[in-house]
Amino acid sequence: MPAPRAPRALAAAAPASGKAKLTHPGKAILAGGLAGGIEICITFPTEYVKTQLQLDERSHPPRYRGIGDCVRQTVRSHGVLGLYRGLSSLLYGSIPKAAVRFGMFEFLSNHMRDAQGRLDSTRGLLCGLGAGVAEAVVVVCPMETIKVGKVLARTPDTQGVKFIHDQTSPNPKYRGFFHGVREIVREQGLKGTYQGLTATVLKQGSNQAIRFFVMTSLRNWYRGDNPNKPMNPLITGVFGAIAGAASVFGNTPLDVIKTRMQGLEAHKYRNTWDCGLQILKKEGLKAFYKGTVPRLGRVCLDVAIVFVIYDEVVKLLNKVWKTD
Repeated sequence: MPAPRAPRALAAAAPASGKAKLTHPGKAILAGGLAGGIEICITFPTEYVKTQLQLDERSHPPRYRGIGDCVRQTVRSHGVLGLYRGLSSLLYGSIPKAAVRFGMFEFLSNHMRDAQGRLDSTRGLLCGLGAGVAEAVVVVCPMETIKVGKVLARTPDTQGVKFIHDQTSPNPKYRGFFHGVREIVREQGLKGTYQGLTATVLKQGSNQAIRFFVMTSLRNWYRGDNPNKPMNPLITGVFGAIAGAASVFGNTPLDVIKTRMQGLEAHKYRNTWDCGLQILKKEGLKAFYKGTVPRLGRVCLDVAIVFVIYDEVVKLLNKVWKTD
């Protein structure tokens, strides 16, 4: 009597976890750039209104009565597109920043995964750290210096004014983003765009290390033994929001130091370490968490949107761009 062949039947019925699919760095760069650009287009009106209200605090009497009034006046005077004035300054930074971040993360993670293609949480943290450092050096530091720093805020009454303010003022100093960059480099050289590099590297490195650590941990937990288990965009968004919140609580002190080092009064500090010590001595520990609450809402939304769009674009690219 022949032996039963149950083992083969059971093997066929059992779900195979298989080897995790890797994302080509080229796809990551393209998907990351698209995600960064789309995200800033979605959230820019909130940045515009926030900037206008912050600037309006120095007006006597104030021009706006609140958020709703600012939106109404802007739309009435300039149409809906008026809420997007100055978009280029953030768009030109967001696209390459996200492209470098995800491209570097996938490049590093592809070399750090195990034999089954899985990436554990610790290695996810290290890959995120590398991605954050890369985006800080290549994109974030020069862009942030141009956007918020002393190179664009020349007069005493415009401390902390962003590029968006120059672009929406009656007589803007710069005819556009590229003209502004050209003038800054002409006046101060490339070195002038790297104010606060150390603080920016620390901030971005820790930022992405925390975010990718949390995302990697949550994804591994959700997928269990099947590394290729598809993720619903809603789940990705929730995980992204959690990762964003973790990064806010984890590195807001570094964000405060970075902002001070790129501001008009950066000359008061000898270096990044001295800046942190002076804040601690003169303002106390609470000063390192200024702006945490408003930053929390914005970052959670930003990170959730970016991860959702990134994952969906990668899925689309996998169908039309075969890299196996």
